[in-house]
Amino acid sequence: MPVIDHDALRRHAIARTFFKPTTLLRAIQRLGFVQADPIRAPARAQDLILMHRVKDYRAGQLEARYARLAVEEDCLVNYGFLARETLALLHPRVARRAWDEAMNARAAEVLEFIRARGRTHPQQVQQAFSHGRVAGYWGGELNASTHLLDGMHYRGLLRVARRDSGTRVYEAIEHAAQDDSPQARRERAGALLDMIVSLYAPLPSPSLGYLTTLLGYGAPQLKTEAREVLKHAKSRWAHAKVDGEVWYWPSDENPASRAHRVEPERLRFLAPFDPLVWDRRRFERLWGWAYRFEAYTPAAKRTMGHYALPMLWGDQVIGWANLKVEGGTLVPDLGFIGKRPRDAAFRAALDEAYQEMSVFLGLAE
Repeated sequence: MPVIDHDALRRHAIARTFFKPTTLLRAIQRLGFVQADPIRAPARAQDLILMHRVKDYRAGQLEARYARLAVEEDCLVNYGFLARETLALLHPRVARRAWDEAMNARAAEVLEFIRARGRTHPQQVQQAFSHGRVAGYWGGELNASTHLLDGMHYRGLLRVARRDSGTRVYEAIEHAAQDDSPQARRERAGALLDMIVSLYAPLPSPSLGYLTTLLGYGAPQLKTEAREVLKHAKSRWAHAKVDGEVWYWPSDENPASRAHRVEPERLRFLAPFDPLVWDRRRFERLWGWAYRFEAYTPAAKRTMGHYALPMLWGDQVIGWANLKVEGGTLVPDLGFIGKRPRDAAFRAALDEAYQEMSVFLGLAE
């Protein structure tokens, strides 16, 4: 009988996440969640994630097509993009911190303004109201109107209708009331955790616990129910103990299946938040080294670079690449965890990956 070991888990992780490229909407629906990040180096994380899963995808297409897709910007374990039908599992959302009476009154006033106008740019809110400034999340100050709109979006009063040059344009939204019975709440929490397991599986037990905690960001009102679902993880998801640690995956999958095929001579540059590498604990278990995201680390203390993209070569993550565009040309800076492969197959795969990235960025066709 095939054995479930780290080799099988590694093949399973790769094969299940790199499905046959499909349409943009279907890829998001299949993934369940695409984490967003504003840094563009050489493209935003959401675009780098989708380039491997959407046929003929180009950087920026998600933003360009967003308004026509049944997709929403919202929160799950982080901020990103979800299929619209997932909103019913997340809303009505009860924020972890309640607003005071003055803040609620201000939000009601802005909501009435946006309902009357329709799709509204933050500058239009700033021009209509004098909200002043507030402390920023990472230091400095933010426009208070921008801060308020962000909070209204999180609380489910607004949705992102589109982006104009990266800035969120909002419109009012109303979410249907949900069955608030204990059973219904457990079912919603279970469905969200099923989605998380499907996205990041196979998952070691500590990582599943961590993701359950992070779900408190997207569904704080289901925090207790999510913990209850986690207590029954072994009866809900398939699992096995590998080197003393329990791993979980969807119940209809088998990591030891011979159907999990990995392209042995394919090289991919992965986003720091790609589902394959997002969980740093799992990364170390499967590939034996610690990947670090250092965009917010002082330059002098970086070991891998500003926006290091893990390099997947066959079934091994062998190092990382920092990719820049200078004068319309892709300029790579590679790092390797061991010796750089010298064979012709690797050189050909690397050239193909550069070409794929160049086409994705619109540098070559």
